Amino acid sequence: MRPLVPPYIETLKPYVPGKPIEETEREYGLTGVIKLASNENPLGPSPKAIEAMRVASQKVHLYPDASSYSLVRRLAEHLGVKPEEVVLGCGSNEIIELLIRTFTTPEDEVLLCKGSFPAYRISVQAHGRPFAEVPMREGHRYDLEAMAKAINPRTRMIFIANPDNPTGTTFSRKEWESFLAKVPEHVLVVHDEAYFEFVDWPEYFSAVEYFRKYPNVVALRTFSKIYGLAGLRLGYGVMDARLVAYLQRTRMPFNLTIPAQMGGLAALEDGEHVRRTRELNSEGLSYYQTELPKLGAKLAESHANFVLADFGRPAMELYEKLLRKGVIVRPMAGNGYPTSLRISVGTREENARCVTALREVLAS
Repeated sequence: MRPLVPPYIETLKPYVPGKPIEETEREYGLTGVIKLASNENPLGPSPKAIEAMRVASQKVHLYPDASSYSLVRRLAEHLGVKPEEVVLGCGSNEIIELLIRTFTTPEDEVLLCKGSFPAYRISVQAHGRPFAEVPMREGHRYDLEAMAKAINPRTRMIFIANPDNPTGTTFSRKEWESFLAKVPEHVLVVHDEAYFEFVDWPEYFSAVEYFRKYPNVVALRTFSKIYGLAGLRLGYGVMDARLVAYLQRTRMPFNLTIPAQMGGLAALEDGEHVRRTRELNSEGLSYYQTELPKLGAKLAESHANFVLADFGRPAMELYEKLLRKGVIVRPMAGNGYPTSLRISVGTREENARCVTALREVLAS
């Protein structure tokens, strides 16, 4: 379609989401398919959030509050920050888009980690921004030292996922502080901590602790994972109030639906649901870490709600065979891991079914 389509769009490879359950059942003539492909909460949303969304659905003939006044203030209270330091988005993906659109130009460069969350690269390229990628170090971990060295006069933004997706690996507070000390103040550092609530590691941290000392630091979080609201598309960023004010200029009005705002408010009130999710996830991670190596898999050290398992054979082949057994996982060939599957933590029954199916597939 050139010259109608710019070269950076012509060559753009779109994000490939996890295969839906309904599509798999329709395609393979199955019932009872389980999905362990998209790092969703196996417990679903909080019952409080479900009720709040039910009530909110009766108001969807009205436009939502464009400022999300109540949710912004409750979230700020929950985080211990000011309301003007919070911005909400239709998933954290919208905030990623807003950050690129608002704070970079085609003359700037964005720094990424190769093999990390592909949405960063896709969004950057979709905006026609040049980018550079720094390889991970051993163990599928971010090489912050190498990323700091890769900063050049054109660098304006750095995206970092911690815990990372799809590897699940993390880096420590000490590594983070050493990195920040080397980043010029005019370079925005976007710390995506979508899996923050799952981490159980004393050396971990949140960028929310740092944005006041370092006004170029942005923390991104989501309601999609721990709160089980992936289908609502609700994410948020915490940053210097001056940055928020600029994002509000480029944000489209009514970006959050009434059910999303009300569901988010209710989810914040259900600490018990969050506790149960963490508990189930910790148990599931331990189960995978025990059982998958027995099948010959090498696992990255995950602190999230999934594992990256390298089986040493083509991931697409394993993925297709598992689909036929009604188990949806995520092949990571497109992310640079041709022999690895990313497997989400599900319920105890789902985890066991996945391991059983893998055992059968690998033996065939």
